[in-house]
Amino acid sequence: MLVYPSSIDLSSRILRFLTTRLRARQREIGTRWRRLPVGRQALLVLAHLRCGDTYARLAAGFGIGVATVYRYIREVLDLLAAATPALTEAMKTVWAKAFVILDGPLLPIDRIAAGTPYYAGKHKRHGMNVQVLTDPSGRLLWASPALPGSTHDLTAARRHGIIDVLAEADVKCWADKAYQGAGRPVRVPFRGRRLKRWKQRHSSTHAKIRCLSEQAIATLKGWRLLRKLRCSTNRITNIVKAVVVLHHAST
Repeated sequence: MLVYPSSIDLSSRILRFLTTRLRARQREIGTRWRRLPVGRQALLVLAHLRCGDTYARLAAGFGIGVATVYRYIREVLDLLAAATPALTEAMKTVWAKAFVILDGPLLPIDRIAAGTPYYAGKHKRHGMNVQVLTDPSGRLLWASPALPGSTHDLTAARRHGIIDVLAEADVKCWADKAYQGAGRPVRVPFRGRRLKRWKQRHSSTHAKIRCLSEQAIATLKGWRLLRKLRCSTNRITNIVKAVVVLHHAST
């Protein structure tokens, strides 16, 4: 097998952040020796998340076994997921914004054996539903745990408590038609084809504001592993949380 050096389009700041977190964790649990030093383990995880490299490719590139790669990645994902702020904590940042944008992108998966629960009719593919909050500049603020792709966006937002928290904080929120009926904090465009001219203007302005959420979604999918998830659906929430923590560490 041929092995060649490659690059990851991330700053060394993220590597230092992850290395520091991982080193502290290993001190806490009393780790004495590992096949890879802490910096190399952090690099391995970043290659997996950012480039979508498989366990087999990582094992060949780092000179370790596939099972070891799995353990190393699982350890770091659990560590980062535990550091992810809850929605109530994220609201401290959200509250200072003029408004937020709510959207529910679908993360594609290759697990179709389970069938219906993961099939999103809106997107016509299998995936996981993740609710994303974006600030007025298009920056990613928070991402929810993943739910099966068949879950409606409004149902997901209510299940995660997003609607109630926004209402309690009195924060204005822009969202698409999928959130029709969410209530006072969420503003949605008018529905229908034959709208009055003022309603058309309102919907057009609404769309210009709402499209900023695409920047946050692009930020998530810039981590290539999220473009086509090939792992157990039970692990996707921790992957999303880990990506959000790493993203915030780089800003």
